[in-house]
Amino acid sequence: MPGEEPPEGITTVLECVAPARAVARTAEGLRELSLEGLSMQQAAMIAAGAASRSEDDAQVPAAVALGDLEVAAGGDGRLVARFGRGEQGDVLVDLVDDGPHAIVTGMTGTGKSELLTSWVAAIAAAHTPEEVTFVLIDFKGGTAFEPLRPLPHVVAVVTDLDAAGARRGVGSLSAELRRREAALATAGVRDVSEFPALARLVIVVDEFAALVQEHPDLAQIFTDVAARGRALGMHLILGTQRAGGVIRDALAANCPLRLSLRVAEAADSRFVIGSEAAAALPGGSASRGLVYVRRPEDVEPHAMRVALTSPHHLAVVARRWASAETPASPWLPPLPRVIDLPTGSRGAAVGIVLGRADEPEQQTQPWVHLAPGEGLGVIGGPGAGKSTLIRTVHRQVPDAVVIPIDAEEAWDAVAELSTGRHGMVLCDDLDVLVAQYPAEHAQLFLSRWEGIVRAPAGTVITASRASGPVGRLLDGLSRRALLRLSSRVEHIAAGGESAGFDPHRPPGRGSVDGRDVQLCWTDPGAAGSAAAGGGRGSGEHRGGVTSWRPQQHTAAGVVTSAVEAVRTALATAHPGSRVTLLAESGAGAVESDADGAPLVIIGDPEQWRAQWSLLQSIRSSGELVVAAECATELRQLAGVRDTPPFARLHEGRAWVVAAGGRPRRVRLM
Repeated sequence: MPGEEPPEGITTVLECVAPARAVARTAEGLRELSLEGLSMQQAAMIAAGAASRSEDDAQVPAAVALGDLEVAAGGDGRLVARFGRGEQGDVLVDLVDDGPHAIVTGMTGTGKSELLTSWVAAIAAAHTPEEVTFVLIDFKGGTAFEPLRPLPHVVAVVTDLDAAGARRGVGSLSAELRRREAALATAGVRDVSEFPALARLVIVVDEFAALVQEHPDLAQIFTDVAARGRALGMHLILGTQRAGGVIRDALAANCPLRLSLRVAEAADSRFVIGSEAAAALPGGSASRGLVYVRRPEDVEPHAMRVALTSPHHLAVVARRWASAETPASPWLPPLPRVIDLPTGSRGAAVGIVLGRADEPEQQTQPWVHLAPGEGLGVIGGPGAGKSTLIRTVHRQVPDAVVIPIDAEEAWDAVAELSTGRHGMVLCDDLDVLVAQYPAEHAQLFLSRWEGIVRAPAGTVITASRASGPVGRLLDGLSRRALLRLSSRVEHIAAGGESAGFDPHRPPGRGSVDGRDVQLCWTDPGAAGSAAAGGGRGSGEHRGGVTSWRPQQHTAAGVVTSAVEAVRTALATAHPGSRVTLLAESGAGAVESDADGAPLVIIGDPEQWRAQWSLLQSIRSSGELVVAAECATELRQLAGVRDTPPFARLHEGRAWVVAAGGRPRRVRLM
């Protein structure tokens, strides 16, 4: 009755004080509870389940060490393992006969990662690396599988899978399916059990549901592995917090081996093990590592305590198979961030080494070459690796002409190349160079480049974007390398696919002819390579600007808007010359002194136009010097019709025209 002392031996009394409220009386005191009503049928089902669990769990141990379990016998083509203990003793699970694939469910904190670790360790303890290998995928990016990495059976541990990694994963697994099919066909057998030379491959995934939700493309390849894996010796162990509504029916149908730790929903428990037992497990440490196992032949699931794996036990297993040869990984590792140029790469008959390609579909990472005479256009943003590529090519072809980064020297180099035969030509940041020229110079500069890229010697040009005149020039090259760009729009405009855009690509990572490639790294100080920032290598064009000097027995006219400044500078630089202003000398004679000292007459454009006869006399018998700031006067006063060499403004540059000759660039002061 309410308020009375509980009978002897009873420690808790639940007193219903209202339809949805109760008071629990224990030795610690009173506690108010909210009640949820059940039908008679629901109550009966739960009571029956509790009674069944009480019987099953009665002798399930509270803790088990994997090292205390007997190692299963291996070597018969199966994957038998003991990694837990139930009421009847150690539980034997065979991934081949009970599988070939398994689903493992469990909420966070129930011991799912420990279960997967112990299962892998138990299989590895019983079987050689020649019999079975593992690919371990931890989508959470954690360290759950790190203790297993030293095992020689483990050929890949994949964490922090991004979009690019997911695509590589699809390619790698597809390639492994094809490789195994070809191996069995060559051996003339239909099943891996008839061809023991082919090791079984177990792919273990933690957080599978989250993986395929983030990367849907992986769902289909796992479904393919599940459907074709039995004969090919490929097995899946898929760990997930919940399976219902997440794992496709086509995939689940091929995963008859089911294990479930505590789950939140009864429907999830029923989906995995055919009963609600896993959902009814209590929370807390008591149920951690308590799993229900249901094999295809089981009438109902059986409870088992997962054995815990110690670092010492893993070390023992690793030492046991230390002398075994580890097979190649079917999950091709990512390209390294830095790849050194192979020793002895000198642009031989096989071509110039650019880097390594990533071909997970073929399970290879071959070298990428530029054949002799081929052209390569490289597009990438700042710090993407364009200059390093130029150094890499130049190191292998030391007699290649490297276009300087200086606009004047670059102009001279391209002008020289356009006049005759030449070897390979390398140019970094061509668009940056072109942007420094006025429209007239830029047009002529690019037209000369059109002839260079058509030459048979080969050309490598880099630029920061693929648009405009430079973009059209790059389109004329036979091959294209696309490095990191700042926006998806630029990436697509340069010929890349939207899915391949990655603003976080490391330097040197990009695509060449559509293949993912890591370009080789070349030290800026390496012998035979152009230094960073435009330093010269042995084949680089050497130019420069010579200082103008007045000639003996010759009169020179200087056209400048800075008359006084130029007069002072020239008088100081050439004390043996007679330097005068046009305004002072007027239309006087242009003859030099009797001793042959040069005569220099300085005036602004208007003054020279007013002294046309004197100007014509100097043009016919002397030198006319036009400052770069007076470029328009070169045609009007000097009669030059061709585009003169490019000259920088406000740096003392000028053009000299002697006796009707072509203009040449000089340093006036």
